[in-house]
Amino acid sequence: MKIGVLALQGAFAEHLKALRRLGVQGREIRQLSDFTDDLDGIVLPGGESTVIGKLMENLGLLQPLRQAIHAGLPVFGTCAGMILLAKEVDGSDISYIAAMDARVRRNAYGRQLGSFGAVAPFAGIGDIPMVFIRAPYIESIWGDAEILATVDGRIVAAKQRHILTTAFHPELTENTSVHEYFLTMIGQPSTAYPDVFPPPADRAGPVLAQR
Repeated sequence: MKIGVLALQGAFAEHLKALRRLGVQGREIRQLSDFTDDLDGIVLPGGESTVIGKLMENLGLLQPLRQAIHAGLPVFGTCAGMILLAKEVDGSDISYIAAMDARVRRNAYGRQLGSFGAVAPFAGIGDIPMVFIRAPYIESIWGDAEILATVDGRIVAAKQRHILTTAFHPELTENTSVHEYFLTMIGQPSTAYPDVFPPPADRAGPVLAQR
């Protein structure tokens, strides 16, 4: 199994370390040529969602990533990754990958609670440590999206088919259970998505998805 980790900003190294601990090969995705059809899944780490979105656009990664994820490539987004995957973002009329039926509030906990930890139940796993850093949360979901975890009544983890998102950073703890959960979601080989990986010269330019 080979998992790509978007390595433009944020805690991508920690995600790669968590994958290695589980015996899974990780690949840094820094440019378009790194994103190939032998990937079984991809991780979108935390950071600053607007910066990551613009970097993806400038590097020509946004549209290929968006096409692959919409076609069914398994994806795990943490913090900023959750924002990138949401179809709606509070206070913004622009979404990026726009694959998950969710509305997300950015920097939802404000400066006073910019960073904090909690222990809360995660569906199918049990109680796990959660690290929040100026975190978003999900205001609402629809369609067949499912809530996986809440903290103080706010949705902090959800899934929809091949998409997993968390507002917290599981890669910043020693607990790898959320990464293991993601790996169990990967049921199809990467060859299921060949049509979204054309030669680089034929790939369309980046397009922002409007809400």
